[in-house]
Amino acid sequence: MKKIEELTEQQREICINSGTERPFTGKFLDENRVGTYRCIRCHNPLFRSDTKFDAGCGWPSFYETIHKNSLRYLDDYSLGRHRTEIRCGNCDAHMGHVFPDGPKPTGLRFCLNSVALNFKWDETGEEIDG
Repeated sequence: MKKIEELTEQQREICINSGTERPFTGKFLDENRVGTYRCIRCHNPLFRSDTKFDAGCGWPSFYETIHKNSLRYLDDYSLGRHRTEIRCGNCDAHMGHVFPDGPKPTGLRFCLNSVALNFKWDETGEEIDG
């Protein structure tokens, strides 16, 4: 697992301080290769690329996690409204939020910060940090 001091300033702001990257700026927004999206800190597998979809919201979005325990869910009342924050189920890094407006079969939209993710490309095994 990456130590906090090994993270970039932006990764610390998002993963540790629950920040958010600007919309339409994340490295994985337009990533279309086949692979696995994992937590940047501990490499916990979170999403397969075949569950990624274009939600038009400006952040990489997925409709289903790899495992039911891949993420932790917390009530978030910041910004004056209720949202559900998602954190890595292994190391507790902030990932983003989940909303009930996604496609079938789950109806969920997991909205992620690219910098909180690592992508492992199936074809070559190459690992890419957001």
